[in-house]
Amino acid sequence: MYLDIGNVLDTSPGITEQTLDRLDERVGIAHERIAEGMEAEEHGYAALNLPETVDTDEIRAAVEPFGTPEAVLTVGIGGSALGAATISAALADQTDVAAHFLDNVDPEDTAELLESLPLDETVVNVVSRSGTTAETLANFLVVREAMADAGVDWTDQTFVTTGDEGNLRNLADKHDLPSLKVPDGVPGRFSALSTVGLACGALQGLDIEGVVEGARSEMEKLSGSLEESPGYAYGAVAYALAERGALTNAMMPYAESLEYFAEWFAQLWAESLGKEGLGQTPARALGATDQHSQLQLYRAGPRDKLVTLVRPREREDIDIPETDLEGLSYLGGAGLGDLLDAEFEATEASLAAEDRPNVRIEIDQVDAHGIGELLYAMEAATVMYGELAGVSTFTQPAVEWGKKAARGLLGGGEFQEAEAVADKREFTIE
Repeated sequence: MYLDIGNVLDTSPGITEQTLDRLDERVGIAHERIAEGMEAEEHGYAALNLPETVDTDEIRAAVEPFGTPEAVLTVGIGGSALGAATISAALADQTDVAAHFLDNVDPEDTAELLESLPLDETVVNVVSRSGTTAETLANFLVVREAMADAGVDWTDQTFVTTGDEGNLRNLADKHDLPSLKVPDGVPGRFSALSTVGLACGALQGLDIEGVVEGARSEMEKLSGSLEESPGYAYGAVAYALAERGALTNAMMPYAESLEYFAEWFAQLWAESLGKEGLGQTPARALGATDQHSQLQLYRAGPRDKLVTLVRPREREDIDIPETDLEGLSYLGGAGLGDLLDAEFEATEASLAAEDRPNVRIEIDQVDAHGIGELLYAMEAATVMYGELAGVSTFTQPAVEWGKKAARGLLGGGEFQEAEAVADKREFTIE
């Protein structure tokens, strides 16, 4: 992975080369702490060991009984789905097996998806570390009933990815379902490179080994200097800019296949770093589409944003036909990829011309190695930012509060969080 931070120097807000030198000293100290955590397999830090600890053979063996299905349906939410979706979307051109994700509990969307699936040729992967996630289990119950109504034996089409205990583990044991274990010490949003994120790709026949190898190549770059690690450098620079007022980070890939990557990044960044009044709000954008919907704000709005531009250096192209239409002849002979690259560089230059901080991230291609690089580097960046900011990167108390409130409202127990819902202030206008 390649990182260019030239356009954050001397911008507004921005940092100087002298600031980078001071920041590098702090990166060295933070790296020592991260390395200690990795060596001890501490909670959270263990995620950065996944390129060395994940067993792709185990994953392949777990899904082998299903052969090659027509479709894979992952039932999970948040980190239990976004990593798998990111890998699947990035590598979709390498498989004929469709991947679908039930990561919300919208009844209309769920019904529409289930009606469209060939349920007798669909493998269902239910993912929840605890085995108690309300949204995941509710969706799975709906899927199971739909299979039964279609005359499909759900036990022949289902495997689970979960922890050592809980409802899903009990279900797997009762029905002798194939299963994979969620690794210890790895928060869900950091689990893309584990059994959680790779099983869907294995069912699709994707190169999950290549994903892990790409991640390993970034792991090998971790060092005590931001000048040697793109992931650390990105995290450190984003932190320094946030300290200077850039409290929004617009992640803007210039590849349709990386749109899910921006969604995955948003959860990773927000849930890990939004603590104690600190953090940087992730915004999702897509180049070149959102040049026409968001760039005006990024270039001329409040000076409170970092724009992160992501692209592959190589991609397949489609020639633009020659035309004699007045004013459009310059397009003939170029390709859509050429146009997209020009849009990328124009956006970058547009922001730089107004001294708006932006970072360029590039991979060679959107392939297994490239997506592995991106996933690992952004996880390392998140951990580095968290160390520099002094936040508890691997916890999510606000999320847990909401879970308890929802469970209480549904009659799943007595939770004071649910009682707070009744205190909602109303000011209704009809």
